[in-house]
Amino acid sequence: MTGRPVPRPTVDSSRPHPARVYDWLLGGKDNYPVDRELAGRLPERARRGCVLNREFMHRAVAWTARQGVGQYLDIGTGIPTPPNLHQVVQEVIPSARVVYADNDPLVMRHAHALMISTPEGATDYVETDVREPERILEHARGFLDFGRPVALSMIALMHFIVDEDDPYGVVRTLTGALAPGSYLILTHGTHDFHPTTAGDFDRTYRDGGGSPLQLRSLDEVRRFFTESGLDMVEPGVVEATRWYKEAPIAHEGNMLYVGVGRVPG
Repeated sequence: MTGRPVPRPTVDSSRPHPARVYDWLLGGKDNYPVDRELAGRLPERARRGCVLNREFMHRAVAWTARQGVGQYLDIGTGIPTPPNLHQVVQEVIPSARVVYADNDPLVMRHAHALMISTPEGATDYVETDVREPERILEHARGFLDFGRPVALSMIALMHFIVDEDDPYGVVRTLTGALAPGSYLILTHGTHDFHPTTAGDFDRTYRDGGGSPLQLRSLDEVRRFFTESGLDMVEPGVVEATRWYKEAPIAHEGNMLYVGVGRVPG
């Protein structure tokens, strides 16, 4: 399945980590100087993209909860930033159950302390890497009922999985384990909206010591859904500012594609 062995994660304050860079871009304080240095070199649209990404996650998980989905598997959780996924979902379904997964031990430390469920619901955590989808599923099956719909959340994650690590195979493995009526909620970075500065962005991230980064085109992002055999929820794979269910989003600027797909049947 995966192209390379996946190293066991440790907290490394000498190298930036995507979760901590994202935390800083959202105004958080759970990051190190190396994370802040890299984040400060990124263009302003990167900060805006993080905000749009977070806003989409809130809209998408609330929408799936209103469809009756009460189980969630969130991979690439990131540093807790209220409202977190389980808080949004449990506003709709207080008994919702959520499994969080991330490969940064610092994320898990904060998750245990801050991601407290409602009394009716429950949250769980696993420290692992998305490139080990079978391990994630093994853990999640002990907490979620995979005979019923599950919403799989992969927010701003897959652009850190390069082609040699079989990103489409990873997503197929995860969605293939889901019952009919389940959903994939995905966001992915792209250069499509800013092609003239694409090289500068990539060099900044690479030279700053961040994780490997592979931003993808519209067709490449659509493949995550089509190769998994999912039915797209309207309006399909679109820029983040175009996916809404109640009212248009009044923001400009974007560097993300987003989408929600449903497991048919």
